[in-house]
Amino acid sequence: MMQDQLYTVIDVETTGKGIKGNRITEICIVLLRGNKIQDKFTSLVNPEQNIPAFITGLTGIDDNMVRKAPKFHEIAKHIIEITTEAVFVAHNVNFDYNVIRDEFKRIGYTFTRKKLCTVRLSRKLMPGLFSYSLGRLCSSLNIPLVDRHRAEGDTDATVILFQRILELDSEFSVINSFLHAYSKEATLPPHLDASIINHLPEQTGIYLFKDKKGKVIYAGKAKNIKKRVVSHFYDKKNKEYALGQNTYTIDYEITGNELIALLLEADKIKRHYPEFNSAQKRPVAPYRIIQYINRRGIIQLAIDRSTKTDHSLEVFYRRSDAIEQLEKLCFDYQLCPRYCNLQSTTERCSHYRIKNCKGICYGKESVALYNMRVQKALTSLKKQKQTYFIKEKGRTIDEHSFVMIQNGVYKGFGYIHESEQVSNLDGFETFLTVQAHTYHTTKIIKNYLCKHGERNVVYM
Repeated sequence: MMQDQLYTVIDVETTGKGIKGNRITEICIVLLRGNKIQDKFTSLVNPEQNIPAFITGLTGIDDNMVRKAPKFHEIAKHIIEITTEAVFVAHNVNFDYNVIRDEFKRIGYTFTRKKLCTVRLSRKLMPGLFSYSLGRLCSSLNIPLVDRHRAEGDTDATVILFQRILELDSEFSVINSFLHAYSKEATLPPHLDASIINHLPEQTGIYLFKDKKGKVIYAGKAKNIKKRVVSHFYDKKNKEYALGQNTYTIDYEITGNELIALLLEADKIKRHYPEFNSAQKRPVAPYRIIQYINRRGIIQLAIDRSTKTDHSLEVFYRRSDAIEQLEKLCFDYQLCPRYCNLQSTTERCSHYRIKNCKGICYGKESVALYNMRVQKALTSLKKQKQTYFIKEKGRTIDEHSFVMIQNGVYKGFGYIHESEQVSNLDGFETFLTVQAHTYHTTKIIKNYLCKHGERNVVYM
């Protein structure tokens, strides 16, 4: 009978070092049978490490208070006994449960209990409240909360909250659904409605995690959006845990193929600068071949690294690739290695491989003739910047997608229904979603072409 079900309402205070490496400084457990209190256990715990000052400021627990307190392994047996056959209940249950489970793991014991989260239960049974933090809930429901951020004070308040929940769910329909073996309720973050996950597509695209104010805090791409999103919540890394704690809703966009998903992900990261994305946020300075005129009026070439967008010359991701291209120009157009910055000497050129300089470096050739060849070299480099489209799968079977590159510059992507006949540049632009050309989009497209070749490329 559910009326006789055992529950342990639990709260822990910790050293505050995320999930991994977090140690308990205080624990309180209240055992209930149905909604009746049966037993209570509370204790300070020696975490066997220093307590940070900001944690002491929050909880009032310092190193002196826990110095003579029992270590976790000394109270572990009692915790096992009081929680056996009981459902583990906590406000934001995954935090307390994972911390306790990791403490047991350190002493070689596998701790496994069924879980209920009073945050998620409150959101389900008391919809529309301004906040579901323990403090705000207690204020809204007139629940006394004494000694906030101490294990016993928070547990006592959570017990009353859970008793209210039991009264609201007298038939245990919600609690049973949360305890169901296939329910996601036990693994999802506290503020995320399970229906959001249930409605995610199992298709290729991007997804956006948003906080309480609707701000994008993480952007990702996936071949299977639902599967990838759920995987975030099974990952126990500190960063993934913090991401879950701050996620209130998830948006998504189906792209039909991985190439557009990658490009769109890059655009969202650049546009929103999400807190929990690390890749692609920092501007990357690519290598470029640049030109300038020296005091003799000679056009010199060099390799530069800059975050500035300049589409006149090709972008390189490795310095060695830029040097290789510059050496090729130098050799093909009989340029001077010295004035291509391929050697540091100020005397006449003496490159180890390129020996066909016509003598501009020691006055044998005129500046005008030399500059003409430099201009031809630069023109050849610009001609490499072609206009083409990459055709890929669409979002449905009756459409295809395209990625547009014009004169070497990424312009965006679009989708065209099979009934549409498009054969020229203007026609494609009608369906184009304009996007920014960046270091990352250029790299994504280059990687795609290296992997797939030109089988999906249409030149204009």
